[in-house]
Amino acid sequence: MAGLERPDRRLRFELKALALVASGAVPGALVRWQLVERLGPQIGGASAANLLANLAGCLLLGFLSGPMPYRTPLMLLLGIGFCGSLSTFSGWILDLASLQHRGQGLGGLALVLTSLALGLLAALGGRAFSRRLFGGRQPQI
Repeated sequence: MAGLERPDRRLRFELKALALVASGAVPGALVRWQLVERLGPQIGGASAANLLANLAGCLLLGFLSGPMPYRTPLMLLLGIGFCGSLSTFSGWILDLASLQHRGQGLGGLALVLTSLALGLLAALGGRAFSRRLFGGRQPQI
């Protein structure tokens, strides 16, 4: 009987993890879509809105990587689910390909350098904020 309980327990854990990821993914995708639709035209187009979404994702992931309590459920919900939908590599690459196709190679290079530099700074800033907020506590899983 004990052998049957273990796979059942693992399945419940996996379903809970899946539910957390899915619960974060839908709002993340909606925020990204609304950033592109509503804010994009005001800040320079879809590329600028995608950059903003990616930077927000870097900031949040940096924060989640710090010494915060209950890291595993929050990482599933916000890190993998929300940020996974909010900040996408494929959207960034599509922006770069579009710029290249329109003959704006320098704009593409600027987007790459800006994305990498600001993304790293955002992640480091998020992590520093998490350390400041939670101190040197060990993450609770």
